[in-house]
Amino acid sequence: MLELDATQTLALAGLSLFVGHALCRRIPVLAHYNIPAPVVGGLLLALASLFAHGMDVTLFSLDTSLQTPLMVAFFTAIGTHASLSLLRVSGRQVMIFLALAGAFTVIQNLTGIAIASLFGLSPLFGVLAGSTTMAGGPATGLAFAPLFQEAGVAGAQSVAITAAMAGIICGGLLGGPVATLLMRRHGLHAPGGDGSGATGTPASAPSHDTAVGAASAQMREAHALRSVVWILLAMWLGAWISKGFGAIGLTLPAYVGAMLVGALMRNVDDRTGWLKLSAPTIEVIGNVCLAMFLALALMNLKLWELAGLALPLLAILVAQALLVALFAAGLVYRVMGRDYDAAVMGGGFVGFMLGTTANAMAVMQTLVQRYGMAPRAFLVAPLVGAFFIDFANALVITGFLNFWKP
Repeated sequence: MLELDATQTLALAGLSLFVGHALCRRIPVLAHYNIPAPVVGGLLLALASLFAHGMDVTLFSLDTSLQTPLMVAFFTAIGTHASLSLLRVSGRQVMIFLALAGAFTVIQNLTGIAIASLFGLSPLFGVLAGSTTMAGGPATGLAFAPLFQEAGVAGAQSVAITAAMAGIICGGLLGGPVATLLMRRHGLHAPGGDGSGATGTPASAPSHDTAVGAASAQMREAHALRSVVWILLAMWLGAWISKGFGAIGLTLPAYVGAMLVGALMRNVDDRTGWLKLSAPTIEVIGNVCLAMFLALALMNLKLWELAGLALPLLAILVAQALLVALFAAGLVYRVMGRDYDAAVMGGGFVGFMLGTTANAMAVMQTLVQRYGMAPRAFLVAPLVGAFFIDFANALVITGFLNFWKP
């Protein structure tokens, strides 16, 4: 058995990332459904451990002490994107879409609880297989998994990643057909188009920071150093906030305090410009931390803990997929304007409520390449799916956790 310290464990996670990227390049279906490379690489090692476990062999012992700091750093970076000024760019539409997504996280959890109860499982199993992993994806699922484990959900990490992966696949499969059905049923097409399949180029969501462009190496270094320091400071202050929540009896994941501090920093900087936050640089740092966090978490999965839970998970997933398709085709389409952009947003809604924002973007890009541009959809859906729903979902999950915790 290999006994790895924190540095060696992180190095192994990095190697699994390279393997994951290579597999995603060579196996088209992985790229088609937007399966993250860290998930592929990490799961490969988890499957190797599962095979070894079946032979009563332990392959390695990991020191995952860096897993939590990497996770907190990623969500801190997400927090710095939560700009109130972005809400005002298309405020009413963004707020309505966010309200729909937030309401559906509650529906996802109630559905999961109902089905879990039918199988004699804890209601929190249903929450874990609900918005925690459906709307939250693998990162949120793994971030909350320790809290669910403490609350009595056995094998919470394995359940979280299994549900999240299944959700990503379903989101990629369902989003396009739901939007296409709406377009055909209501005769919708892009403004200036005839709905005959003309290609279009998707609009990009606005960035709250201009690209560094041709800045000198010194300027790039300054951006990177400043971004790292602000993220670390937010993590430091956020730890105090999280302890304060704990002192009053609220069960929260480790990242919430830092995420709130990151959001405060962003909005202070939007008003004053004092902090000089660089959104592109912080995004890169956050993405690197996310990749390493996912790889570390997945490498350490004990997949044998899923024995006996396959049927409840499948039942919950089928119910979630049917509900999100009906919700998107019915309420989301009607409330968001009953037009072409609303149909494209419906497809994106399915993508990120069952998987990730990358799923939603892939679904919408495929639609607009075939039917024409949908600028409003590409403004609203990424803002809600990438940033604001994480805050709303964390609050919803926390509420359910605190209500049902032992």
